[in-house]
Amino acid sequence: MPSPQMQDATVFQTHERFPRPVLLGALTLVLLTMAAALYGRLAGPSEAPAPAAATARLEFRVADRADGAVLVLDTRDGHAIETATGENGFLRGILRSFARERRMAGLGPDGAFRLTSWADGRLTLDDLSTGHRIELEAFGSDNLAVFAKLLTGEGSHS
Repeated sequence: MPSPQMQDATVFQTHERFPRPVLLGALTLVLLTMAAALYGRLAGPSEAPAPAAATARLEFRVADRADGAVLVLDTRDGHAIETATGENGFLRGILRSFARERRMAGLGPDGAFRLTSWADGRLTLDDLSTGHRIELEAFGSDNLAVFAKLLTGEGSHS
């Protein structure tokens, strides 16, 4: 008769085997993952598309008027390109968000902005003081048109 310690040891021994399909599935997953990693390493990074060329650019700065309107002024000669009043909320909102970023960075309000139209149809607005860029098409075609008018000189002047 086996000792009590031997009986306890045999109770914990089982003859059940790990299910073969689960083991093969896990092994396949590991091998596929390693193959994908190896392929990615050997193939190298994919080529990024060439950046689109700029088709039009406008550098401007903004000034607040006493009545709450925002003036968009051409940096070349200082003439007013646009007067954004209460009904032009999107333009005012974007420019005010840039002004807030400048204040948080300890910068003054006089730095220029660059509005760029790209050959692939994008329109971007860069704050040249902070380096921040907004892709304006993300806000929809109506809001994009507000800034596109600045490039064509179709802004409203008061």
